[in-house]
Amino acid sequence: MNRRQLLYSTGLTMMSGTMARATGAAPSAGSTNDRSQALRLADYEPTSMLQVKETPVARARFPVIDVHTHISIPAHLENGVAIAPERQYLAGPEELLSVMDRKNIRSMVNLTGGFDHGLTESVKRYDRAHPDRFYTLTEPSYPLFLKQADAIEQAHKNGARGLKIMKTLGLYLRSNITSGTLVQIDDPRFDSMWDACGQLNMPVAIHVSDPVAFFMPTDRFNERYEELSNHPDWSFHGGDFPSNAELLQARNRVIARHPKTRFIVLHVGNFAENLGNVAENLDRFSNMTVDIAARVGELGRQPRTARAFFDKYQDRVLFGTDATPHGDDVPQQNFTDKLYEIYYRFLETDDEYFDYAPASVPPQGRWRIYGINLPESILRKVYNQNAARELHLSV
Repeated sequence: MNRRQLLYSTGLTMMSGTMARATGAAPSAGSTNDRSQALRLADYEPTSMLQVKETPVARARFPVIDVHTHISIPAHLENGVAIAPERQYLAGPEELLSVMDRKNIRSMVNLTGGFDHGLTESVKRYDRAHPDRFYTLTEPSYPLFLKQADAIEQAHKNGARGLKIMKTLGLYLRSNITSGTLVQIDDPRFDSMWDACGQLNMPVAIHVSDPVAFFMPTDRFNERYEELSNHPDWSFHGGDFPSNAELLQARNRVIARHPKTRFIVLHVGNFAENLGNVAENLDRFSNMTVDIAARVGELGRQPRTARAFFDKYQDRVLFGTDATPHGDDVPQQNFTDKLYEIYYRFLETDDEYFDYAPASVPPQGRWRIYGINLPESILRKVYNQNAARELHLSV
């Protein structure tokens, strides 16, 4: 058979295959094209074939101050707003201390210590029972509105180390507390609260937004589709919710208006997907620092950019995890040995392509992370020195 005959024969074969598909000819038994046998995304748990170095890190190289944990939570929530002081405690001190001692965690900062007698009970249960191992922050009692400054002063006397602002302000709190129009982050009624924190040297740990994908449609283009499908109430797309950009702009107006107040902007400045933006804000506001809580998955997928960020802002990055005892439904925050080992591996090694959460399916998005191998001088700052400075602790 000459070349022309071969091409003609091949063409007929290809044409017959095309015609079969066009006429809807059924695939043969056992065909991998059988759509009825398609694997559901929820059942897909691929095993990586990549053979790379693995460096387990059982204990942090230096003592750790975890500035972002949730040991207690509100006992009564209504439409995302705590309406009473009572607290629910997720773990007792002894249970926490056993993990802390194994992982070289010097101290845990409980951001959600509550207010009024809930705060007093939290401080008594943890801080005073185990000095220097636990520190507690207070939260606003939002029904007070114009009396926030007095509440902050009393919280300081009761042992609070700072103020925690959750995304309640900006995304849940409304003009009638749980109904009406949303209250903006830079509402002037809170100016006295920010000023009180500055006067009392109490840092403000502020969380005003979420991953930018949470503000986009939960569709096939959303990189956090699975996460939002599992937690549909985490979506802030549509309705009367402000955009991520609007929330950050309102937060920036607060920081600019209160230069004597220190702001720890949580979750890598609430924009870990855009470290350039975070850097611009750090350059603009000398009273701003950031923590890395629940964003190792974002930082670790951009290791060169992240390493440069840590190098430049090594005095303004604090260690945090968002650790929540018995948080089984959020493995990237669940307070376990494995949670801390992943953070330590990210910070201390140059390992490649490892899980950012102890889960069979990545809970935030289908990617893996890379270590940034920080030098000891920066590790000391991130692990404890920066936190000690901001919270006025001795290390």
